[in-house]
Parts: sequence; structure tokens; C-alpha cells
Amino acid sequence: MAELGAHLTAASAGDGRPSIFEAVAQDSLMAAVKPALQHLVKVLAESNPDRYGFLWHWFDEIYVLLDLLLQQHYLARCSASFSENFYSLKRIPIGDCRQQPLATAGLPKRQHWKSLLLLVLVPYLKGKLEKLVCSLREEDEYSIHPPSSSWKRFYRAFLAAYPFVNMTWEGWFLIQQLCYILGKAQHHSPMLRLAGVRLVRLTAEDIQALEKKLAGVTSSETRSIKTQVQSAVRKALGGIAFSLSTGLSISMFFLQFLDWWYSSENQETIKSLTALPTPPPPVHLDHEASSALLPKLKTVCPLCRKIRVNATALSTSGYVFCYRCAYNYVKTHQRCPITGYATELQHLVKLYSPES
Repeated sequence: MAELGAHLTAASAGDGRPSIFEAVAQDSLMAAVKPALQHLVKVLAESNPDRYGFLWHWFDEIYVLLDLLLQQHYLARCSASFSENFYSLKRIPIGDCRQQPLATAGLPKRQHWKSLLLLVLVPYLKGKLEKLVCSLREEDEYSIHPPSSSWKRFYRAFLAAYPFVNMTWEGWFLIQQLCYILGKAQHHSPMLRLAGVRLVRLTAEDIQALEKKLAGVTSSETRSIKTQVQSAVRKALGGIAFSLSTGLSISMFFLQFLDWWYSSENQETIKSLTALPTPPPPVHLDHEASSALLPKLKTVCPLCRKIRVNATALSTSGYVFCYRCAYNYVKTHQRCPITGYATELQHLVKLYSPES
């Protein structure tokens, strides 16, 4: 295996192509950042829902905007995405050009915008689709929609087809990587092929040009007000993107550690290291306000004020409701209707009585 790795690295070094290990590593870099940031935002939202709750609710949209700004900065400055530049790679247009353009020259407009959309938009849409599938599966499992609904028949067909579509998508990437390893393809990812670019290593000339550009060597020619405003906007956006990239570079290993720490494979190890007594229940609950919301009969749902159907408890507070009532309320408000604690759909626990 070591001989195979050395052979692949030596073969890719001749034409400047990165090895498959470098290519896959830069792909996994950004994939490790989002879950770690998502966990940090979740901790903030649970500690203070009123102040930071919107960050958790709109996390995907906020992240895609920051990712768009970050990738735009690096594509314009280094002809590479953030993770590609982190591994000293750059993008060049597909073609048999012996004289490779410098990284500071940037990509042609067509390849630039296609790269930007594929780097930012495709992961965002794929994440949204996966969340939609999970939501539909939960609704289908508990029969939220009427049995005779045509919409239910449609999304059941969609749920049945999704695993095959996802398998085809992942298989496409796997076949492309195998072709890249065997030297039958210039790209390890279909996204690069769709963008019309390929990855190569940075040369000594590229590094010198990037260092010179970073030094900020600019001409002192007289410019119009419009040009000055445009330049100021570009510098402001570049400064924000540079701050983001610098922060990400510094916190990269910390974020990857958090991703490892909270991964499901390490939960047993973490429990053994952090085994502490169960903390007492929160004491800041307003008992007078909560008692006014609770019905006198324990079998009555606090939301619909009827006998509970499919009794379901919220693990964040312990109160019991009808499943339909709790599901719709938590999905809309992301909190417990009695205590106001931050709650998600995964905190719903179905209760089964001995009679059932």
C-alpha cells in the first residue's frame, strides 16, 4: 500500500497534478468545518435562545453567505477555493496549455462563476434536500398527512427513489476518483469537470506572485470617485474575507478536534472521560405561568385541551402532549410550549402505555 501511494505521488508530481490524497484531503477540509461551526452555534442558541436563536434557525443561509464571500475572495485572489489554497493548489482552465497562467491572474469569467456556484450552491442544495428527506420520513412514520392525500403518495415515491439517486451521485464521484487514480481522467471530482477546470500544484512563480500581491503593491495614479468607491468596496469585502480565512486557518485543527469529539464513533470514550452526576432540573421555571397552561387532568394535552392521542414527551422538559400537537408546535417555534426551553423535533419521545 505504501508503494502504491509513493507511485501515485511520483506520477502526479511530473505534470503538477496533486495526488489523490491531496485532492481528497482538501475536499474533506470544508466538510469538517460546517458540522463544528454548527455545534458551536447550537450551544450558543441553547444557552440564550432569545439572543442567538436566529443563528441556529438561519444557520444554513448564514453559512452559505459566508462561504460565498470566502470562496469568491480566494477564487479572485488565488484561482482556488479556500481548501485548495490551504493545500497549495490552484485551478487552471481545461486545455493543453503548456504555459500555465499564474494563480494571481485569476480564472476566466465563465470558469470563475461556474466554480463559485458549484463550490457554494451545490453543497447548500444537497444539505437542504437531505433535511427535507429526513422531515418527510418522520411525517410518513407518524402519519402526519391524511392517508388519502395525493401529496402523501408523491412524497412516498420521492422517498423510495431518493436512496437510488443518492447512490448514483456518490457512485459518480467514486468512479471519477478511480479514473483519476488510474490516470484516465484529469479531475478527481465531477464538479471540477463541470466547472471546466483542473487542479495543479502551485509553482515557485505562483508563490512569489501571491506574496507580491499580498504585500499590496499598488499604483498611485489618479482615479475617479466611482473607481475609488469600487476599490473601497473591494477592499472592505476582501478584508472581511481575509479575516474569515485567517480565522478559519487558525481554528481549523480546533474545529476538526470538535468534529472528532462529538462524532458518534467516540461517544463511548467521551462518556467514560466525562462521567459526571446528573445535574438537577432547572430552577428558573415560572411555576405560576406554567401551572396556568397545564390542564387539571393528566391525560389531557396542554395544547389542544383534549384527551391525548399518541402521547409524546419532550425530552427537554418532560411534559407530555399529543404527537401531532407537539410536532407542529416544535416545528414552528423550536421550543417547549410550557417551559420555553429550546427544543427540536429529535427531542420528541413517543410513549407507549402497557394497554397499547
